[in-house]
Amino acid sequence: MEAIWILLLLFVLIMLAGVYAAVRAVRAAKRGIDRTVHQARRTVEETRLRARQLAQPGAAGELAQLRLSLRGSMRATSQALQAAAPQDQSLSESLVLFQRLSAHAQDLEADLKRLEQEPDKSRLAALLPDLRQRTERITHSADSLRWAVQERTQRFAHDDLDSLNREIEMEAGALRHWTAVEPEEPRTDVGAWPPPEAGARPETGARPRPEAGSRPGTGARSGPEAEREPEPPRPSLGARPQTEPQAWQKPWQQQSRRPENTA
Repeated sequence: MEAIWILLLLFVLIMLAGVYAAVRAVRAAKRGIDRTVHQARRTVEETRLRARQLAQPGAAGELAQLRLSLRGSMRATSQALQAAAPQDQSLSESLVLFQRLSAHAQDLEADLKRLEQEPDKSRLAALLPDLRQRTERITHSADSLRWAVQERTQRFAHDDLDSLNREIEMEAGALRHWTAVEPEEPRTDVGAWPPPEAGARPETGARPRPEAGSRPGTGARSGPEAEREPEPPRPSLGARPQTEPQAWQKPWQQQSRRPENTA
């Protein structure tokens, strides 16, 4: 019975996972379709505006030109900010300012689009100077923000490249720097006892003079050699040399040999 419940639970979990994956896939496909539709509409709208700008001279053509310049400037600035914001956290204030500017741009876009259907040409001609001034102010602000972001990004790229070039030059110089290691000369004073005094130079070729009272041919030993090889004691003048036992006896202790019996 427990195995059946476990299998049923696994089946439910698999079904839920499949439904979640299907919903995610549908939402992603919907976003992709909406983005494609938006790009297609924008392309169609800009193509229509370019055609009207060329085909209808006067106020109608100027309205189309204002819309094209406004849309192009705002779209370029938005793309520049979105590309630089993930790498530079200091652009958060710039994003807030651009959102506020986008609100004014959307209002101006709606006004320009509404005036395209205006039948009164004289009223349209009277409103064009104000619309042109608003468009120039918005596009100038958007362009200034975009140029500042681009210059900041380029400056950071140049600084990073300069730092990288300096590090590479230092590493290249370190790789080219090689010297032959000279062998060290053996020290002759290692293990000497007593150690030489400071400032005294060891004499080479000079033999030590024997001390007074020493026998000729025997030099005075000092240092570790004197400790390792002690001089044997000298016998005194009145002492007799030691002989083996029974090698010398007193006269009265000698015994005559018994004559051999020849019988």
